[in-house]
Parts: sequence; structure tokens; C-alpha cells
Amino acid sequence: MNDYRIIEVKESILADNDRDAEELRRELKAQNTFLLNLMSSPGAGKTTTLVRTISMLKDEFNIGIMEADIDSDVDAKTITDTGARAIQLHTGGMCHLDADMTRQGLREFGTEDLDLVVLENVGNLVCPAEFDTGAVRNAMILSVPEGDDKPLKYPLMFQIADVVLINKCDVLPVFDDFSKEDVVERIRMRNPNCDIIFISAKTGEGFDEWTDWLRKEIKAFQEA
Repeated sequence: MNDYRIIEVKESILADNDRDAEELRRELKAQNTFLLNLMSSPGAGKTTTLVRTISMLKDEFNIGIMEADIDSDVDAKTITDTGARAIQLHTGGMCHLDADMTRQGLREFGTEDLDLVVLENVGNLVCPAEFDTGAVRNAMILSVPEGDDKPLKYPLMFQIADVVLINKCDVLPVFDDFSKEDVVERIRMRNPNCDIIFISAKTGEGFDEWTDWLRKEIKAFQEA
């Protein structure tokens, strides 16, 4: 018999984080602030998607954006130019945010007067999917140039998403090996219940459907 114990550290960390995330959701519900966790790989178009989303919803909702990056404040500056409130979160080399890190950002941000807060998570298809941030809903962006096989290679991200935005549809004629039918089938393999919306942050294609989805989710949250 071994004279030492084996402790599953990751399991313990995730369990503690899940409890913290539930508590954060209760706190946000008390002030009626809808938190959306937006994830993708680097360069998929999170910030550009947010800029267009803000322009379409800013007259209906008070919006704040929390930009998470390992370093730099490039994205926060871009969001500030839209007129929305923004804060930059530096993760100190970590490739994700957890619930406590999200709470720290929200506390510094001040959310009592905000209807919608979007956490633009660190660009990564692996780590952010493992940690519940306390968000009401999870959204992810897959861009056409990344390929239609990503649901097969990074399953967890697709499994936890409430909505998948397929971005950069304006370049589909160039990336003619990207199959819309195949990507939908592969996403459904991982998550039969998520919504899938084809968009182009550059041209605005699909953004009426995307913003309608977001309006519906915020309204349901506020009325619950």
C-alpha cells in the first residue's frame, strides 16, 4: 500500500470554480446584468464582431466589454472608440479566465448600470472552454479560414457553446474547401442544441439574426 495520497488537483480546481461561477451568476442576476462569454481562436474576429454588434444594439442596451488578453490594450482601445464602456484584463500569461478572475474584472468595471457585459475571452480554442466564467451564455466564433474540421479537433469548445457564429463568410468563395453542410453536421455531433449562425463581421451578413438571438436571450434573462 502506498504511503502517500494522490490528489486530483485539476478536478478540485474546476469544482471550486464551478461553485464560484454559480455564485457570480446569482450576483449578476440580482442586478439584472447579462454576461456573455465570447470565445474563439486568435484572429477569428471577436473584436470586429463586437464592434458591429455594439453599433446595432447601443440604442437598446447599456453595454460594457471586458477585453481579456495575455498582454496589450489594443482591443480595449478599439472598443472604446465605439462609445461602449471597456476595460482591459491582463491574465499574466494565463490562457483563460475563470470565475474569480471574471469577478475581479467586473468589480473594477462596475456593472450595476449595464444591461449587457461581454467578456471577450483569451484567444484560444482549448483553455477557455474548460473554465466556467459565471456567464449566462457562452458564444464562440469559428472563422471560415480556420477550416470546417475544428469541431472534430476541439470538441469541448463546441460542446459548451450556446451559439456558434461562423464568421468571415464573405471569403467562402476563396476558401472553397470549407463546407457549410459539413461544419453544421460536425457541430451538431458535439452539440445538437446550440444555435449556428453564419455571419460576416466585415459585410454585416447574418448580424440581424445574431442580434435578434442576443435580444431574445437578454429579455428571457431579465424576465426570469
